[in-house]
Amino acid sequence: MDPVHQDFFEGGAGRERTVAGNERAFERRWIVPRVLRATGERDLRCSVAGTPLATPVLVAPTAFHRLAHPDGEAATARGAAAAGTTMVVSMAATQPVEEIAAAGATLWFQLYPQRDLAFTEYVVKRAESAGCRALVVTVDSPVFGRRERDLRNGFTDLPAGYACENMRDATGRVRPIEMDATVGWDRIAWLRGVTGLPILLKGVLHPADARLAVDNGAAGLVVSNHGGRQLDGAVPTLDALPPVAEAVQGRIPVLLDGGVRHGADVAVALALGATAVLIGRPVLRGLATGGAAGVRETLERLTTELDQVLALAGARRPADLTPDQVVTR
Repeated sequence: MDPVHQDFFEGGAGRERTVAGNERAFERRWIVPRVLRATGERDLRCSVAGTPLATPVLVAPTAFHRLAHPDGEAATARGAAAAGTTMVVSMAATQPVEEIAAAGATLWFQLYPQRDLAFTEYVVKRAESAGCRALVVTVDSPVFGRRERDLRNGFTDLPAGYACENMRDATGRVRPIEMDATVGWDRIAWLRGVTGLPILLKGVLHPADARLAVDNGAAGLVVSNHGGRQLDGAVPTLDALPPVAEAVQGRIPVLLDGGVRHGADVAVALALGATAVLIGRPVLRGLATGGAAGVRETLERLTTELDQVLALAGARRPADLTPDQVVTR
């Protein structure tokens, strides 16, 4: 891969403290197994916002997959389909949602709310027509984070021949993605009025915001700090998870992304209140090295590891894991 593009995928905002902190948060946790639980064959199936999942490991929305592999997001979707899980398509995908849907995966669609409401609705309707089953609204990006690696590398735009294909309007013109610092809870209410899809909010870290999300009709939350790519110094997602889960009280599903690298990490997140996790950088690494097969192998490895951890921890299902089975070093 072009080192500039690899830096785009691997890097984060500022000094990248939050990028590193996401992984370190898992390193501080230890699993306390239960014994003689007669778990038998494990069952990893779950359901989130009406979408059944064979595994509680989903593909997080990430941009520009064609920079990692020529087959781009379609290859990622094929790998996700082969692994039996859901892919969240990025608004900044380098292939249109319609082509990605043709790969056969179950899809959700990630949205940055745009100032132009008519265009935002047009994008949402495209996602609906392509068969996406949920809308994942990124709420942690009123402005772009300052990504030092991209600034050093002069990476400010896609190479010639590439575009954010989901940003094409009805005339075929590609619009720039605009962050909007005026977005508030009224925009979520507006979105609920223009789509029947379940709406999950991605980027919630504070328990007060989690309660507001429930009050404002969110179908789910993703505890996320954007992989450390927005606010450097933001709390690691695993540290934010328990208070958010406590605030939600099981009324809507809580998902987590950021720092998940092993099946044991998945198990820890599930024990601390997550219904499922999303992974980004590991999927991109799998895509870069092996295309659709690399994505499938990455997802299946995490699922196989999780199955083994469940057995050794004394759980048959992901929901059997409990907070008292995790201690912090």
